[in-house]
Amino acid sequence: MNYSRLRFAIAPMMDWTDRHCRFFHRRLTRHALLYTEMVVADAVIHGDRERLLGFHADEHPVALQLGGSEPRKLADAARIGAASGYDEINLNVGCPSDRVQSGTFGACLMRTPGLVADCVAAMKAAVAVPVTVKCRLGVDDQDTESALDAVADGVFAAGADALWVHARKAWLEGLSPKQNRDIPPLDYQRVYRLKARLPDRFVGINGGIATLDEAAAHLAHVDGVMLGRSAYHTPAILAEADRRFFDPGAVAADIAGVVDEMARYADAHIAAGGRLSHVTRHMVGLCHGLPGARRFRQILSTEATRPGADGRVLRAAFAAVAESAASEAA
Repeated sequence: MNYSRLRFAIAPMMDWTDRHCRFFHRRLTRHALLYTEMVVADAVIHGDRERLLGFHADEHPVALQLGGSEPRKLADAARIGAASGYDEINLNVGCPSDRVQSGTFGACLMRTPGLVADCVAAMKAAVAVPVTVKCRLGVDDQDTESALDAVADGVFAAGADALWVHARKAWLEGLSPKQNRDIPPLDYQRVYRLKARLPDRFVGINGGIATLDEAAAHLAHVDGVMLGRSAYHTPAILAEADRRFFDPGAVAADIAGVVDEMARYADAHIAAGGRLSHVTRHMVGLCHGLPGARRFRQILSTEATRPGADGRVLRAAFAAVAESAASEAA
């Protein structure tokens, strides 16, 4: 992973950025860095590695996000991830879910910056690929100036290659994980101040960024921008990401071509024992804003779950969009 040219990434999102989602997003952007869902270190060490870590070769560059708080286990999991072919290993210091809190990792690690640094140092010693961290501004009543500085200084001293900051606090007391994605106020300026203080370190920003124009504006202040929910719910915006952030001569992905590729991919997945809905659940927002988008969503939501559903359902859904566009043009 070359952080000297990375400008844009798609955030790790629990229950969303699985291998099918990432394959789909890669059809829209060839250069954005993709992330797995968070995988707990113990699961990597003891679980079904193909199910947890398997990915398509087309997904590169792709990073594995780990959850955990024990340096030795994280080092072992990082070593397994690197051997599996991941381009980067990322440590989650930002997830506020109850399950993460009960395991003493994720956002609650903002309270123990020394432990985070120890985890990073152990992972760096275990692998040759970049090791990065994704964190919040702080948790609960922490002062975001001192809390973020402590984590940033610790992880960079330990050898971290990059720090991605979700520009919100996490409230572990009083807010649900869903509420933590919206209610704590965004403070982009705090991330900008961190970058200004650390001009020679890669600092990326995440949180509430809805469009590529907004992403480009952030790049005047930080090194990289990470989109999460907007990339998932309105994925067609990713078709312009390569031209905007990596190669001015890049040609935007053709949505019709993407649908055809995904239909073929879905058929291969079904032939291997999977289901169409495993793939299409990530695609319902592809035609957002286009004539026929509602019909596209309806077909995928209802027909893709039926027994025997295959790539023809996806093609039919997109054909409905094409018909609506033709009718509107007439």
